[in-house]
Amino acid sequence: MRLNKDKYDSIDIMFQDEARFRLMTHQKRTLTARGVQAKVYYQHSYKYVWLWGSFSPITGHAFYWETPIVNNAIFESYLKELSQQNPREYKILVIDNAGFYACKNIEIPENIYLLNIPPYSPELNPAEKVWQWMKDRIAMKFFESIEDLQNRITETIQLMDAKIIKSITGYELYTKPFIEKIQI
Repeated sequence: MRLNKDKYDSIDIMFQDEARFRLMTHQKRTLTARGVQAKVYYQHSYKYVWLWGSFSPITGHAFYWETPIVNNAIFESYLKELSQQNPREYKILVIDNAGFYACKNIEIPENIYLLNIPPYSPELNPAEKVWQWMKDRIAMKFFESIEDLQNRITETIQLMDAKIIKSITGYELYTKPFIEKIQI
């Protein structure tokens, strides 16, 4: 693949996904002394926020967007915002097969190419691992309100530097061919 150097300075591969973060307490295993039952505060609530993210295993760059729902219009807006982050970079965006991606009527920015992974194969999308990393840091916590949850998500995002993004998403399956075959 050759890059049009008049339009773009670089090329990157990014993995995109969205995750729902809820006020409902995410339970995990705990370690206690034999015979001692762990006490865990639990909240059962259906209030939530959606977090969209794109992550590069090559550069460690990450782009996040928070929304109250997911749909085609939001996906289109997300792509537009992502394209404006480093607009002289051509982005190959690997996406899963969520229903709202299938819409043929959305406008895809010129500097983004969408590449679908096969259906029912979330293990091929390293963005899933980023969400797991984040949810592990939010698990077993009790949040009084959506705002508290959003603040905790923001704190967790601030912990994620390029090194952490690369370590989570850097599947050799993707990085090795990309680095070997892409000529800029």
